Amino acid sequence: MRSNSTNRLHTLYLLASIAVLVLVSPDTSQAQGSGAPMSADLQAAKAALSKYADPIAAVRDGYFSTLACVDFPDGATDGPMVYPPGAMGVHFLNLANIGPKLDPTKPQILIYEPVGDKLVLTAAEWFMPVQVAGGVAPAIFGQNLAGPMDGHEPIIPASLKHYDLHVWLWKDNPKGMFSSTNASVKCPAGGAYTIAMGAHHQH
Repeated sequence: MRSNSTNRLHTLYLLASIAVLVLVSPDTSQAQGSGAPMSADLQAAKAALSKYADPIAAVRDGYFSTLACVDFPDGATDGPMVYPPGAMGVHFLNLANIGPKLDPTKPQILIYEPVGDKLVLTAAEWFMPVQVAGGVAPAIFGQNLAGPMDGHEPIIPASLKHYDLHVWLWKDNPKGMFSSTNASVKCPAGGAYTIAMGAHHQH
């Protein structure tokens, strides 16, 4: 039978061991560097969509490139919508995914950044036309989609009013994961397929 002093020493040893483990254990809760922790549903979506790091895989699954790299070098305003200075990138659209329900594993749009001769997956976008949504902003990942807004010509006809939500799953965004633009994303300056939107983005 252990003495009281032995029991106390044993308890102190256990507490010290736990304290060391807490201090040296890596913190895995920060999914985007210094950003906010990524929720479980966002982590699941990111894992499911990571196969689209290869844009050919996206094309095989029905996503088609709109070619243009959308840039907002000075930011923009469009009615109630505010676009901070930054870029979006190249949109790959899947019309088959458009419907009245949003699926975390089936975004309507994938967004790529041109880097040299490659396209690098940076974000996914959930998109719903106003007619499909019944005039009520849909939600996903605990976020209401922004809008309603006009379509962004020349990528989308202005008459296509819609709601959308950008989710920067693969590239940190200084303005937050759900911001419409990302100052860390760059479109080729003067590139043939770069479209610079004006300070007052009108159609």
